[in-house]
Amino acid sequence: MTPTLQLGWRHHSRRILPVLAVVAIGLAAVACGDDDSAEPSGAGGSESGEGGEITVAIVGNPQMEDISALTPDLFTAETGIEVNYSVLEEGALREVVTRDVGGGGQQFDVVMIGMYEAPQFGANGWLTDLTAYAEDDDSYQFDDLIPTVRDGLSVEGKMYASPFYAESSFLMYRSDVLEAAGITMPDNPTWDEVAEIARTVNTDDMAGICLRGKPGWGDLGASFTTVLNTFGGTWWTANEDGSVGEAQVDQPEFKQALQFYNDLIQDAGEDDAANASFNECLAQYQDGKVAMWYDATVAAGTLEADDSPVKGKNGYAKAPVKETDASGWLWSWALAIPQNSPDPDTAWEYISWATGPDYIKEAGTEVPGGWAAIPPGTRASTYEIPEYQEAASAFADATLEAMEAAPIDNPGTTPRPGVPGVQYVGIPEFQDVGNRCTEEFSGVIAGRIDIDAALSACQDIASQVGG
Repeated sequence: MTPTLQLGWRHHSRRILPVLAVVAIGLAAVACGDDDSAEPSGAGGSESGEGGEITVAIVGNPQMEDISALTPDLFTAETGIEVNYSVLEEGALREVVTRDVGGGGQQFDVVMIGMYEAPQFGANGWLTDLTAYAEDDDSYQFDDLIPTVRDGLSVEGKMYASPFYAESSFLMYRSDVLEAAGITMPDNPTWDEVAEIARTVNTDDMAGICLRGKPGWGDLGASFTTVLNTFGGTWWTANEDGSVGEAQVDQPEFKQALQFYNDLIQDAGEDDAANASFNECLAQYQDGKVAMWYDATVAAGTLEADDSPVKGKNGYAKAPVKETDASGWLWSWALAIPQNSPDPDTAWEYISWATGPDYIKEAGTEVPGGWAAIPPGTRASTYEIPEYQEAASAFADATLEAMEAAPIDNPGTTPRPGVPGVQYVGIPEFQDVGNRCTEEFSGVIAGRIDIDAALSACQDIASQVGG
């Protein structure tokens, strides 16, 4: 089974040595070059095998927690390089990294970013160009990267971040629960069909569906924006040159999408939905508290892991649609080197290991979840490993199909401004607009804010951009 992800991309001019894991709940304190290219030379840094120390900011998701636990034995013991991890909640990571990297700070040697940040940060000169490192490092196997993922982290042929895992979004559901209710999930469901099923199987003990409701452009904003797209809505129009046009939050399609999303949560959603994102929905699904979950495809590896209480009880369907043929996002959590990193060679040595094919092969026998839980979606060789083929048989094909189908260049029914993106608008201002507007929308989900008031406030916020 070999991935064939070749989607086009358009660009606009991203034995026991200690590992120090710093788990940050809130925002960490952040310390406040002209050429972003880097030639691997070893000058000014630690030579391979000579040790050193780096600080790495990562998001607190299961696969990243696995690598932080394995680093002492699999990396530090071999290289002498000590890795200090700062493990941050998703929203905090984005704010801290943007502030530090954009402000020229030196808090981190390596940062975890995604397809939203990599092209913009790279174009701004905030990141080290990793292309020469990747091409000159035989162990990294640059040509093994799935092209669509690599391109999403690049600008004008320069790769600014190396993918740790990649994903789309799809619908996960308890096949045993639906079977007991006499329900068959379509392979390519509509949102109306999903909503009907969720309301049908919803009980006092098990919610029908889990949807993100926590404020943040990458939390509630991500899942809601895919719904918005397929409902025919958009955040802004695009001018002919691709720049930001008029805010569209006050349009009927936007309200229809938000009303649908909120109504579904109120009727059949999880408890405390206004505070739920990926990790919260994952926990509720594994605990048997929800029957369906729309979210990142990477979750399937945890659901089918050796230590999962729901292993073998799940089905997977394409991201639900309404007015479009596809609606799933495309994303990668990836590792980058800030432009002003004092030791980029040592930073690359870590990145090459963490995102290379060798870690994937090593992790399969080391992580608690087994082969199903290794980082997916980045390399063709991953899908040629016999052990992974067997462990991931329930979801590997569905993941690759979702990634291939992601409507990255045309996510909705109207053109969008900025660099390509499905669950976000690829402009710098979206981070602030998305964060502020989802505070309003989460308030609707929590019952604190009227939907019309939330939309009016968001239209005012979005109107401060473009026009």
